[in-house]
Amino acid sequence: MDRGRAARALVLVALAVLALDRLSKWLVVEALDLANLLRIEVVPPFLNFVMAWNRGINFGLGASGSDTARWVLVGLAVIISVGLAAWVIRRGRVALAAFGGLVVGGALGNAWDRVQYGAVADFLNMSCCGIVNPFAFNVADIAIFLGAVLIAWKA
Repeated sequence: MDRGRAARALVLVALAVLALDRLSKWLVVEALDLANLLRIEVVPPFLNFVMAWNRGINFGLGASGSDTARWVLVGLAVIISVGLAAWVIRRGRVALAAFGGLVVGGALGNAWDRVQYGAVADFLNMSCCGIVNPFAFNVADIAIFLGAVLIAWKA
């Protein structure tokens, strides 16, 4: 059990995810101006950039659009991130802490969006085989999902 190595793993992975999430959102939403264009076909139908502002939780659940809800969701992301970080570091397992870093980095990336834009910037849309996916997601969402699955597998 090595809490120091676990803490470093969590911080490094969380910072890498946060940086990748921020970079992807800056490139797509701002530099490519998806916020105004609303749709950019990348490799249709498999990958498109489709602007979606998520004011709720997952898939827009609970999207009241109120400023209070926005700040409650930012606070929840921070509280959950701190709690998860403490839990995986206490376990002292580097792999588990790295998986926690995926969730923490993703949660903080989406919280950053809520502070900066007022909503989470989702833009990745993937469809295949005649099935049109109506949902969009982002790098932070991928990290959160992957981290949660890996934590469940390793814990």
